[in-house]
Amino acid sequence: MSYLFTSESVSEGHPDKVADQISDAILDDFLRQDAESKVACETFVSTGLAVVGGEVRADHAYVDIQQITRDVIEKIGYTKAEYMFDSKSCGILSALHEQSPDINRGVVRKKTADQGAGDQGMMFGYACSDTENYMPLPLTLAHTALRILADIRREENSPMPYLRPDAKSQFTVEYDDHHHPIRIHTIVISTQHDEFSPEGDAIGSPENDAAMQKRITGDIRKFLLPRVKKCLPAKTAALFDDRLILHVNPTGKFVIGGPHGDTGVTGRKIIVDTYGGKGAHGGGAFSGKDPSKVDRSAAYAARYIAKNLVAAGIAEEILIQISYAIGVAEPVSIFVDTYGSAKVRMTDGQIAAKIGRLFDLRPAAIINKFQLRNPIYLPTASYGHFGREPYTEKVTLIRNGRKVEKEVLFFGWERLDSVGKIRKAFFGKEE
Repeated sequence: MSYLFTSESVSEGHPDKVADQISDAILDDFLRQDAESKVACETFVSTGLAVVGGEVRADHAYVDIQQITRDVIEKIGYTKAEYMFDSKSCGILSALHEQSPDINRGVVRKKTADQGAGDQGMMFGYACSDTENYMPLPLTLAHTALRILADIRREENSPMPYLRPDAKSQFTVEYDDHHHPIRIHTIVISTQHDEFSPEGDAIGSPENDAAMQKRITGDIRKFLLPRVKKCLPAKTAALFDDRLILHVNPTGKFVIGGPHGDTGVTGRKIIVDTYGGKGAHGGGAFSGKDPSKVDRSAAYAARYIAKNLVAAGIAEEILIQISYAIGVAEPVSIFVDTYGSAKVRMTDGQIAAKIGRLFDLRPAAIINKFQLRNPIYLPTASYGHFGREPYTEKVTLIRNGRKVEKEVLFFGWERLDSVGKIRKAFFGKEE
């Protein structure tokens, strides 16, 4: 019998994502000036206020918390006083302090390769054959819809000129008994909007509220959904049919939003950041943390291994858990679950043992492989850390007081450059 599975996403203007982006922008600026910076930066946003706190250790960096925070808020689109949270007038408080030496002594070693994990904990990576990027389909669709909605909002002559930055999406997909997508069952789009009068009714009247919702629903059908379908592979676009259920702003109105409508806190959208509820999550957030924190770096490594294993044909679906002890370089354990989809004659325990031999999962090795000591984190802070296209870009670093241009890798954990190695290890040949 078929079943339904749902995932959600939130836009860059959602208050929790505003907080994530501020934290990662601050992290990036520390790493831009000092690659060895240790940062754990948390942000809280509310009506007219952003509070930045956490722990930092950096010998060669000065970061303008005020300016970076305002720049992020402006780029997101909170630029009007009527939003009750805007880049020029919001208050900004900084409560950053020095990292505990008790933590630092467990991380820093004379030999870089012996660097210990920045904390204990378990991290998960997941991949499946739902999509071309080896991500669960419901989450991929939820992210895609909001990225396109943000593009529409920013267009010079936008067909939806009333859009504001805050938005959420939710996609429910119907699967068959073999866990293959059959169709898109339900879509929920909630988008913040201006107070406007489509038919000349009095602002604030029930009639006008109903007219606004009708207009927005029609525009979602006319402008957003066709663009979403157009950017999808034909096989995925065909999953949209006439039975699709669409809910747009189900409360009827969404004018008050962003940090004025709800407080935002760094790390409160960890399921949106990862796999949309598929697989598992160890509980550790990503944003604002430098890569010595295995909450972040090991989760990236676990995703990389899972994605390459599925791409190599080891299984159709894989969950990988890696666990660490603070101050210890080697993982405490590696766990694998293929959900019965393995295509090799090995137990999940045997697959896990082989992973341990194939991949160096010490924190320093992970950091080096994915070039994680670069300012690459702000782009990860909205629309998911996984399933993104890896790319390189020139960035400006500050080294010994001088500006240096460097080609930097973004989303390196999404590369499929270990498929051949995996196939050789499991099948005895690369093809």
